[in-house]
Amino acid sequence: MRRHSLNRSSTTLIGVAAAFSLAACASSDQGTGNQQGRLSAAGASFPAAIYQRWFQDLAPEGIQVNYQSIGSGAGVRQFTAGTVDFGASDKPMQAEAIAKVSRGVVQVPMTAGAIAVAYHNPGCELKLTREQLAGIFLGTIRDYSALGCKAKAIKVVHRSDGSGTTYNFTKHLSAISPEWSNAVGASKSVQWPTGVGAKGNEGVAAQLTQIDGGIGYVELAYVKGDLKAAAIQNGSGDKVVPTNATANRALGSIDLGPDLIGSNANPTHGYPIVTFTWVLAYANGNGSNTDVLKSTFDYMLSEESQAKAPELGYVSLPPEVIVQAKAAANTIKE
Repeated sequence: MRRHSLNRSSTTLIGVAAAFSLAACASSDQGTGNQQGRLSAAGASFPAAIYQRWFQDLAPEGIQVNYQSIGSGAGVRQFTAGTVDFGASDKPMQAEAIAKVSRGVVQVPMTAGAIAVAYHNPGCELKLTREQLAGIFLGTIRDYSALGCKAKAIKVVHRSDGSGTTYNFTKHLSAISPEWSNAVGASKSVQWPTGVGAKGNEGVAAQLTQIDGGIGYVELAYVKGDLKAAAIQNGSGDKVVPTNATANRALGSIDLGPDLIGSNANPTHGYPIVTFTWVLAYANGNGSNTDVLKSTFDYMLSEESQAKAPELGYVSLPPEVIVQAKAAANTIKE
């Protein structure tokens, strides 16, 4: 895989809904044909930057997609209620949730990335042990002086909405800290021991930028400007900063399994807080949208689209995952 800069595009992410045109690529190997239509989608803010970029870049071809970046929890609710054509979540749906969707569910990994521990403290270079990371968000470590930097109050910012980013971050904290696992646990929404809330990756990043001493968790694409990403201790004890290369190394160790929903909360190698993110499609009952949906998903999984991931702060899917994802997406029916 080529290595790219992790600089985010200047595309503005603020705003919950943006309608873009999604191209139905004409090449037969992508199978997009010459489809036209309108689709509505909602869910995770984690992949919003790349989804919006894909949709915007493919604008001229006639498939209109309105993607609302409202968080994984709200996206799953809308998908379950049948008010969107497809959903998006950083936490795959489990059997109990899938049983509530009468049309069946196909979960397709679309991209991947790292969840960074972002902080706003000029002159401080954080290299956190497992104990320090858990202590910050448990509220037992309250000053940067305990982390090897100049004295300054630590001000935690976390998500206020139901979030796959929160699920994956708290899943990592649960894996590395028995205290966190027992007291808080892992979920899309948790009772935070400390800090203030903000909505979406966008909101957390905006809050951190405004707070001197702020620290929180966001998808790596949102770490920019005055924000830095801390080095985090992985399963082998190495302290690693999130980059395309270190995230890819960790993701490569994850076995997605036959349903394509596998994960690893604490990889031994690479940057340890990584996740795939999924599109949620209906297995049946897609009607006249079926071919349009297949065209949309096939383009998102194309080599052209996946090659754009690193420049936006994401990690391109491994080739073997793309093959599996395309096969899954192709199973949706009218």
